[in-house]
Amino acid sequence: MTSAEVRAKHKEFLFPSCANYYEEPIVLDRGKGARLEDLDGRSYLDFFGGILTVSLGQAHEGVNRALHAQIDRLGHTSTLYPTLPIVELAEKLVSLAPGKIQKAFFTTSGTEADETAVVLAQIHTGRQEIVALRHGYSGRSVLAQSLTAHSNYRAVPTQVAAIKHAHAPYCYRCPFGLSYPSCEIACARDIEELIQTTTTGQIAGFLAEPIMGVGGFIDAPDGYFKIAVEIIKKYGGLFICDEVQTGFGRTGSKMWGIEHHEGVLPDIMTMAKGIANGLPLGATLATAAIADSWKGGNISTFGGNPISAAAANATIDTVIGERLADNAAAMGRVLFEGLFALKAKYPRTIGDVRGKGLMQALELVKDETAKDRTPAPETTLRLFEETKARGLLIGKGGLYGNTVRIAPPLNIGKSDVAEALKILDESFASMKVG
Repeated sequence: MTSAEVRAKHKEFLFPSCANYYEEPIVLDRGKGARLEDLDGRSYLDFFGGILTVSLGQAHEGVNRALHAQIDRLGHTSTLYPTLPIVELAEKLVSLAPGKIQKAFFTTSGTEADETAVVLAQIHTGRQEIVALRHGYSGRSVLAQSLTAHSNYRAVPTQVAAIKHAHAPYCYRCPFGLSYPSCEIACARDIEELIQTTTTGQIAGFLAEPIMGVGGFIDAPDGYFKIAVEIIKKYGGLFICDEVQTGFGRTGSKMWGIEHHEGVLPDIMTMAKGIANGLPLGATLATAAIADSWKGGNISTFGGNPISAAAANATIDTVIGERLADNAAAMGRVLFEGLFALKAKYPRTIGDVRGKGLMQALELVKDETAKDRTPAPETTLRLFEETKARGLLIGKGGLYGNTVRIAPPLNIGKSDVAEALKILDESFASMKVG
């Protein structure tokens, strides 16, 4: 089958809402490491990794060995039966988690992990109301859409939980028109008034990503989470830390994104994406007291599937054994310096460079030099076509569709980072932007 035939069948048989990147979508066929090849034989350097999912690159030998061994041994049971891979993974995650996290529950996606966390917080506290963040994204179920404060991903207005959305720590577009640090982190302090004026005053919890993924890699400033979580605790809530995109060394030097925020410990954690190098797996972790509150029946048919769990064990062992969080920090510095140099070269178009480790973004605007920060989604789309033509795959996001998301595998090397930066530079130059 040709690429054209695959594209035609995709259009014919899949939901129209199942969107693709690019004017002419790429039909990917194979890959090794950070290199992909399409059905027509064209090669690409992957700097988005299946939305931050392929932590170690395609066809990683260690993960594949674990997969082959597990497939030949046991394919599927369900959570009704304990297996060696699932208990090994649970113990591993608990040992790596910050604070007093002691228990794990497995699902197949970040959506399910977040849903599990919210219900768990409601059960434990006996309350219903949840504080989430504007620009946040929690998944595609009805509850997750209610948590998501991003209109492009909310197909229905149904609210299945009492959710209130606080201002995001979006420093580049501060909702209060202030500047960090003189702002005294007003966005965090405003959570108290949100609780006092829009809730019963007794909340179940606060769900937040250390760096907001789909929201455009919005990186909370130092001090934000300490203030926010202290307010949440004051009103009886639990802190649900969503590490779906930030976990497993992605933010550099630390295993978890929240560890960059000193003195802040989650009561519940969620994770997925990079946990198993592309296999479907999500996890919700909690303290023993919180996990034990769930007295009703609880089952996940595919959660902790032995094959996915084996992949996760191998992925995490590799991240730790090869010190890939440190590599993410080192390569992240090279990437940031390169992106910042592009901002200096194209000051009108690149409004902001932000992120941590190998989770970084460019926000594109009309004219930053004229203080016109009007989002420029059309420029982002042009950049996508130019980078595609030069063999580089990147991601996009943000409420306005104007943020370029860059997230290569955690084991990426300096030469690949340099190549990606060169392609970005050539692409901006070809667009004749300033």
